[in-house]
Amino acid sequence: MSDQEQPRRPYSEQEPVKYGDVFNVTGELAEKPIAPRDASMMQTAEAAILGRTQKGGPAAAMQAAAAQNERAGAVSHADVSDLAGAEGVTVMETDVPGYRIVTESVGGQVVGQYAQPTPTAQLSAVSEITIGEALEATAKTIGDKAVDLSDAAAIQAAEARATGSNVIIPGGLAAMAQSAASFNCGIDLDENKIKLGDILTDATAKLPADKAATRQDAEGVVSAELRNNPNLTTQAGGVAASVTAAARLNETATTT
Repeated sequence: MSDQEQPRRPYSEQEPVKYGDVFNVTGELAEKPIAPRDASMMQTAEAAILGRTQKGGPAAAMQAAAAQNERAGAVSHADVSDLAGAEGVTVMETDVPGYRIVTESVGGQVVGQYAQPTPTAQLSAVSEITIGEALEATAKTIGDKAVDLSDAAAIQAAEARATGSNVIIPGGLAAMAQSAASFNCGIDLDENKIKLGDILTDATAKLPADKAATRQDAEGVVSAELRNNPNLTTQAGGVAASVTAAARLNETATTT
């Protein structure tokens, strides 16, 4: 889980603020103006799961954008975007050892993701989160995403960091991910492609060695994922984001 998304470009008073201006989303959703009822639904969903609206989170960003769009006359107070109305907005929790992952989505696309220590982790000593556990978190959050070249590169970097070796292990996570990415390149239907969950479920058991995630590990995995992504971005909830979140939580645990 990455940091809360920041506006991707300055808002313009002459045109509506769209989802693609605020969040790392693509396709039809990116071109939709953020509507007041979209923001209201996200606020309700956040409150239901988290007990309150997350400060600086997706609901707050959507509220600000929707208010600007309404002032500019681009939307009315009762408007809802087609995708948000049809597919809804969701806030989902995924529990992994020592922390929970909160994933927020609009129209099926992730608009925010972050990790929070669980109450038991805050009250007692908890083992540091390993790279393998971070990979398993990816399987739980976006396991239905088809493996692409940037995923494979990130998994290879994560495996190398966990094992301390740059040699690709036959039958290991990196080898499986590379084979999956190559296979997927020749497949048209997404439903027939190999998914991240197929590779990363039970990742700790598939790694011959594992270690606690550090900032240096996260930087290496982020760099690998970025270099192999044509848009030069990391995947929300993906391998780089999960290892980064694990490293940050481990740093926080050692300083408290």
